[in-house]
Amino acid sequence: MAGSVNKVILVGNLGRDPEIRTSQNGQKIVSLSVATSDTWNDRASGERRERTEWHRVVVFNDRLADVAERFLRKGRKVYLEGVLQTRKWTDQSGQEKYTTEVVLDRFRGELVLLDGRGSGEGDEGGGYGGGSDAGGGFGGSSGGSRRIAGGGGAAPRNSAPASPGGWDAPGGNDLDDEIPF
Repeated sequence: MAGSVNKVILVGNLGRDPEIRTSQNGQKIVSLSVATSDTWNDRASGERRERTEWHRVVVFNDRLADVAERFLRKGRKVYLEGVLQTRKWTDQSGQEKYTTEVVLDRFRGELVLLDGRGSGEGDEGGGYGGGSDAGGGFGGSSGGSRRIAGGGGAAPRNSAPASPGGWDAPGGNDLDDEIPF
């Protein structure tokens, strides 16, 4: 096997509203705080345990940033695909610090809104349609999820969690072809 893979997939809830900043060249940068939880039964005591991990997520894709600004709010459930990146910075006292983040950059990254909550425009349950370009685009889906892919120049992949209304779902997508098998 040649090479390596740096890919992060998270399904979790937003811990706060997105923080939106604009870079010096006018690009939107969105910071998210995503919580993932793991629950299990303690073997010794038999009681239910839970551990929550918090993840820093940074979006450098303008299309995904617009969607995050319009639709993401504290508590929303999201599916994210990105890459892990560690950056070094210096704090006010001059000490070097490191931060590891999940990054959805301009040409890679995916964002799926998994719950149908909210009163934002387009939150009624249908999917978004449209093409994708170098900045990303909307992939069609239906049910309570919205799929937004940040791929450059190609149509969004079908790697998101399954949702009702896909090609194999009954009704709505009937083809007129008569297939003999």
